[in-house]
Amino acid sequence: MIEFDDVTMTYADAADPAISGVSLHIGEGELCLVAGRTGAGKSTLLRAVNGLVPHFTGGRLRGRVTVAGRSTRDQPPREFADLVGVVGQDPLAGFTTDTVEEELAYGMEQLAVPAPVMRKRVEETLDLLGIAELRRRPLRTLSGGQQQRVAIGAVLTAHPKVLVLDEPTSALDPTAAEEVLAAITRLVHDLGVTVVVAEHRLERVVQYADRLVYLPGDGSVVTGTPAEVLTGAAVAPPVVELGRLAGWHPLPLSVRDARRLAAPLRTRLASVSPPPAATVEGPVLLRARQVVVRYGAVFAVRGVDLDLRAGTVTALMGRNGSGKSSLLWALQGSGPRQGGRVDVNGVDPGRRPAREARRLVGLVPQTASDLLYLETVDAECAQADQESGAVAGSCRALLDRLVPGIPGQRHPRDLSEGQRLALVLAVQLVAAPAVVLLDEPTRGLDYPGKKHFAAMVRQLAADGRGVVVATHDVEFVATAADRVVVMAEGSVVADGPTPEVVVASPAFAPQVAKVLDPLPWLTVDQVAAALDGTPA
Repeated sequence: MIEFDDVTMTYADAADPAISGVSLHIGEGELCLVAGRTGAGKSTLLRAVNGLVPHFTGGRLRGRVTVAGRSTRDQPPREFADLVGVVGQDPLAGFTTDTVEEELAYGMEQLAVPAPVMRKRVEETLDLLGIAELRRRPLRTLSGGQQQRVAIGAVLTAHPKVLVLDEPTSALDPTAAEEVLAAITRLVHDLGVTVVVAEHRLERVVQYADRLVYLPGDGSVVTGTPAEVLTGAAVAPPVVELGRLAGWHPLPLSVRDARRLAAPLRTRLASVSPPPAATVEGPVLLRARQVVVRYGAVFAVRGVDLDLRAGTVTALMGRNGSGKSSLLWALQGSGPRQGGRVDVNGVDPGRRPAREARRLVGLVPQTASDLLYLETVDAECAQADQESGAVAGSCRALLDRLVPGIPGQRHPRDLSEGQRLALVLAVQLVAAPAVVLLDEPTRGLDYPGKKHFAAMVRQLAADGRGVVVATHDVEFVATAADRVVVMAEGSVVADGPTPEVVVASPAFAPQVAKVLDPLPWLTVDQVAAALDGTPA
């Protein structure tokens, strides 16, 4: 179905090609997973499937890409609209209409699909993705995960033969992600649609993949079955890392496969003392009482009480639309708050000018780059110093502490996801807030990037700050968080130490906890440390 024949793509002004000498065949009805470090060329590979690379991006492409016998060299991307459906990382950027129902119909209108057929396909897609109740909602009022499902639905209604997805579950809670992946696998198995998906959270997708295309970062690709390729890949989900540590062959790709092999490992770990629980109980830095956020008649936050302590990393979890982002904005003071009070050192951030509020509570939004608007990294840092009243060079010093070596003259939009996140975090931290709020910070980060970011978050807590991370990333929570607060329909439904809360939840439990249940280990690093103290 898809053929890459000795393809090399070099962007304008780039010293090295993004992908080099790639020859690849993806058969009809395959689910092909594309993996690799951030910046390794995954998005380039995906965009080449329908000709966005190089027709839209510019640059020079050598070799040939064909889809169902049609060459992207000979036809522009619009000529592939009936054949290839593409969903990018930012769904909101791709919307062209105002409401969910209109967006689902728009692509079919451009393809001149008859009205009765359009009506039927819209209903089928609403049911397939579980978004029927959203049909008349304005797109901008949806949560990030809801927007992601609508974006997928908008391309599915055209019934493409090939579906290309770039980070399709990055904004979804675990349950919603499973629903979307179940829909995608039905398309593959029941309709024979070829799906090419790039995803950093391999633990969600790898068990469903027929083929894994791994980009090591040098422009080349390694392809094969997931178990074969992940044996030596630098990125791998926790269940595979656990399999490597335990010496399991073949490597398990799912929790079920791993549990079938894990009995001897559980026996060894049963005699080892469990990892110590977090005991940090610093002073309360932020106290929120009866916080209410309402949008018209819809309550996003319903009377939430929350204390944030120094030295503690709190994970804020819950399904899409549960009120996490609304709560964070209300705590910071920039967002609406119709009731309750927030106290930071005797001051309510919501009653102070924005500059003063930043000194009390710093917030990094879901799309961190929204806070970047200047031409260079150095300019952003200098502006942050000026706005915060900090000594010149303070923001740059913070950035170098978080991620050393970012060129000062580089445009912020040219940075990797992890570098941009670090820059925005430095911009917020230079105001020296006691409380730092992070909304979905691990979107777009690969496994090594998330590990480094977890260390950054832990260091913020060690410096005496209170940190809140709103996230759907259960593996990151297992690594970085001391405490988990779970929200549902605007209310707090669970609050406690990370091991107690996440292990008790089938949806929020990390892979290692599921494999080793009922033992209390959450991460591969914890297991490795435990095994170091036991006889081999």
